[in-house]
Amino acid sequence: MADTLPLRNEVPAETTWDISALFSSDEAFYQTLDNTTAAAKTFNENYVHQLDNPTIIEKALAIYSDILVQLDKMANYAELRLSVDTANEQAQTLSAKFSNTYGKIASELSFVESEILELSDDVLNHFISTSKYPHFLKKLKESKPYQLSPEVEKTLASLSSVFERPFELYGITKMLDIDFDSFEYNGKTYPLDYATFENEYEDHPEEAFRRISFKKFTDALNKYQHTTAATYNMQVQQEKIEADLRGYDSVIDYLLQDQEITRDMFDRQIDVIMSNLAPIMQKYAKLIKRVHGLEVMHFEDLKISIDPNYEPDISIEDSKKYIYGALNVLGENYLNMVETAYQDRWIDFAQNKGKDTGAYCASPYATHSYIFISWTGKMTETFVLAHELGHAGHFTLAQSHQNYLESEPSMYFVEAPSTMNEMLMANYLFENSSDAQFKRWVIGSIISRTYYHNMVTHLLEAAYQREVYKKVDNGESLTAPVLNRIMLDVYTQFFGESVKFTKGSELTWMRQPHYYMGLYSYTYSAGLTIGTVMSQRIQQEGQPAVNDWLKTLQAGGSQSPTELAQLAGIDIRTDQPLKSTIAYIGKLVDELEQLTDEIEAGKHQH
Repeated sequence: MADTLPLRNEVPAETTWDISALFSSDEAFYQTLDNTTAAAKTFNENYVHQLDNPTIIEKALAIYSDILVQLDKMANYAELRLSVDTANEQAQTLSAKFSNTYGKIASELSFVESEILELSDDVLNHFISTSKYPHFLKKLKESKPYQLSPEVEKTLASLSSVFERPFELYGITKMLDIDFDSFEYNGKTYPLDYATFENEYEDHPEEAFRRISFKKFTDALNKYQHTTAATYNMQVQQEKIEADLRGYDSVIDYLLQDQEITRDMFDRQIDVIMSNLAPIMQKYAKLIKRVHGLEVMHFEDLKISIDPNYEPDISIEDSKKYIYGALNVLGENYLNMVETAYQDRWIDFAQNKGKDTGAYCASPYATHSYIFISWTGKMTETFVLAHELGHAGHFTLAQSHQNYLESEPSMYFVEAPSTMNEMLMANYLFENSSDAQFKRWVIGSIISRTYYHNMVTHLLEAAYQREVYKKVDNGESLTAPVLNRIMLDVYTQFFGESVKFTKGSELTWMRQPHYYMGLYSYTYSAGLTIGTVMSQRIQQEGQPAVNDWLKTLQAGGSQSPTELAQLAGIDIRTDQPLKSTIAYIGKLVDELEQLTDEIEAGKHQH
């Protein structure tokens, strides 16, 4: 690895995304921001106190949607600009300006939902059956018992940017303030920050290297734990205040309302995995320990791959062959979208200084999806790319079949199309190789990246979050020692004696932005459950299953997650899909063990 990454303006343009479809320039963005602010004001003047019958509401919702599409477009542009170069001052200014103006616009629009909810149930029910926006209205109707007076709703909307502040503050501490010292290893100096640690050091094959980088990384986090805890406490206390104001029994119920999911489904996802997946993952941890000849399996060893010396390298150009090969089964239109994503620069591959960590897919309704990734040339990144293209494929189909208000499904379902694609990638790689070592690498990747990431890392965050909200519901405040304790408890409960928790493991909660996005963490495992079962249906049944899936993607947010899963032939009202997914992971771990025995026996023969 080069000691320093290039600056954003030094990376080749073809490895960056082209966001000019959103706005040709920052000036064009500011112009739209002014126009949209004016449009919201005019809309308010024309329609406030007028929404008393379905005909006029339907007309108003069309204009309301147009304003929201512009907001969505600007929000995405601000995020895309900033995330590739977090230190860029123009991008920082633009983002701040948008977030300050957002509250003004939101407060002009808040009357729409308030006035619709003043209709009688009879009128509302009839309206739902005739409107272009039935699911939007149905969800709105379900929130009726928790609706506050129009003035209060307006006030809350105008404060919306203030409610976003804890997340901004978290990002500033994480990306700009925390000072990671570089460290020495074998006479060489290694730079350290979030990106290098999470992308390169965390799964480093050398034990001593992992120990020292983990120590340096967590030592730096340690110095900021109190500020980070206070920032997080601000977030959850504010959610608690709103949950109380609206009359929810618990913050958890308040946060689940929008996901259209019952408390039972949320709890089941966490409880079943904590009890049934834990022994499988303990077995996996023991296998990693055996293969790497570790005396003790430490927390910082959990991310290493089963065979780190066997990581095929891959260029961006070569990744196409695998991506097209794996996703081919979804049909010609889907594949065309994938080809367009490469050709028209929907994807930001570049590695540069100041670029955020992780990968994501942004899907503004007005244009098309944009994919954020840092390409280091490791084969596993084909899984990451397949995942993000799963979001892109989903939103491309949903947005071309649904109006804006019905285009986005519940968070519970959002990770299904992305994780489904990872499974298609795995199946494709399997079918195209008979080499034991390659097969072991593929299974190892699926377990360590796809399943570990979504069903363990994110799920343990969810179990942690649930404990946090229980405390908040009891009126407690959160401090760093409390959060450290909760995190360690959850991890210990899951891994038992199979893993030793190094000092610093308890600070893992400091690393996740997900806690600022409601109950997001558990939905990864929910999505992956649907994705796993679906990929098996496609493997077994072929085209009829593909047709069901494409229909499900096209439905976007026009149905609840339970109905969407039903369209795909999956019943998530029971724990059956989850249990069969866990059984499948168990089978993979067994296979991993067998392949390891085979490979090791082969070595002894030579």
